[in-house]
Amino acid sequence: MTHQASSHATSPQSTKQHLIVVGGGTSGWLAAAAFGKLLGKAFDVSLIESESIGRIGVGEATIPPLRTFHRLLGINEAEMMRDIQATFKLGIEFSNWGDIGDRYIHSFGVNGKGCWACDFQHFWVAGLQKGIAHDPIGSYCRELIAAQEGRATGGEQSGFNYAFHLDAGLYAGFLKRFSQRHGVKHIEGTITDVHLHPQSGAIDSLTLQGGRNISGDIFIDCSGFSARLIQGALNTQLEPYGHYLPCDSAVAIQTENVGAPRPYTQSIAHAFGWQWRIPLQHRSGNGMVYCSRFVSDDEALHTLMNNLEGKAITEPRAFKYTTGRRQKAWVKNCIAVGLAAGFLEPLESTSIHLAMSAILRLLKLLPLKDMPAACVDEFNQQTKVEFERVRNFIILHYHATKREDSDFWRYCKNMEIPAELSHRIQLFKETGTIPLQEKELFQTDSWTQVMIGQHIIPERYHPIVEAMGDDELGRFLNGLKQHVRGEVDKIPLHQDFINQYCKSP
Repeated sequence: MTHQASSHATSPQSTKQHLIVVGGGTSGWLAAAAFGKLLGKAFDVSLIESESIGRIGVGEATIPPLRTFHRLLGINEAEMMRDIQATFKLGIEFSNWGDIGDRYIHSFGVNGKGCWACDFQHFWVAGLQKGIAHDPIGSYCRELIAAQEGRATGGEQSGFNYAFHLDAGLYAGFLKRFSQRHGVKHIEGTITDVHLHPQSGAIDSLTLQGGRNISGDIFIDCSGFSARLIQGALNTQLEPYGHYLPCDSAVAIQTENVGAPRPYTQSIAHAFGWQWRIPLQHRSGNGMVYCSRFVSDDEALHTLMNNLEGKAITEPRAFKYTTGRRQKAWVKNCIAVGLAAGFLEPLESTSIHLAMSAILRLLKLLPLKDMPAACVDEFNQQTKVEFERVRNFIILHYHATKREDSDFWRYCKNMEIPAELSHRIQLFKETGTIPLQEKELFQTDSWTQVMIGQHIIPERYHPIVEAMGDDELGRFLNGLKQHVRGEVDKIPLHQDFINQYCKSP
């Protein structure tokens, strides 16, 4: 319920802005931690969460930029990993995506070595076409081979590209304690009313169950799918992506570990969607993402339960969702972060990243005392571009398939895709080129690994490769492969490194 308030809450004598974060999941505590630590002298930060609402808590795989965010906040990585039972993640293994029986890894590493005119895939394609080398492109990537062999390392001195598998509930708790140490006030309560300023239409204050009123200057909506402020109070709707990303349902369950944790996420395609496996130190996260148009909830759950590796230790948790992006993530004095801003299914582990990215964008664009329209417009434009680029990368996995064994896969293979993605696929197929734009999240190596993994092989390579004779090309490719082999041989087994890195002081 939304009400008009009679006056703005901020005292003219106040030297600090009052920033209210609504929602205590991962995105909420990420926002609170960032503002509390980095801008605590300019803002009084409070976070409101309701124990009765709870957290979705299934976003348990991340991508490498989160490490930069942690460094910005001064978080001790080993301490964090120990507290939240995290493991290392070097990439994602995709099974049955390009075709039934296929398997490839999209890793966080770099493929081989390119030159000023072209990237490494051109040399690799030349080697294939000339019959000089027949190794998969992953043979030239250190992180990918390490993942396959169950090896991992980390820390600032390692030079490795990695992310984390983490327990979302423990991670939110870790960020909560961090935030409170940096002055963030924690408010327990359920919001019953949102009050808007009568002239500006901005959010003025929130009323909690029991009658307590919380006023603020800036409100960050981290209330999840309910989007309590940005949609509930300010009526900002989603731009749906369901045509491109047809899955709309998920069910999650936790299991006991079976053996040492793999240093990568597993994504296993089924006839109607895909299954994830995420290994942590103390358990594994599992789930099924599926399209309800092509399978019943019961059959999806049955398929998941029949494909668990360990004994279930929780009851299944099911939820429905709509993929899409909020038409505007910043409206008036309200900024949506996390699921409130939109949802792209977790295929490439981007949910936590998109929340983190929004927080960093806000830190850069948020002025202290007023909100120029240019700042708001820039934030919304950058958000739109980021969502669409990540969306296109996820669409690639579904569309670039040979599978026609079910209605679901026939739909994905034949659906209309965004023109920008269609152009990128065609350009890569014909020339081996990836035309990146500025500040894209997924870089050339990511696009190359997924395209080649799903049978899009370039037909031609850049003519500069011909500057090498065949013998020189063979030595170049073999030398890179042997270098990767030597690097991987130095890396410890994943479990052994966790035992050493995360041991108690």
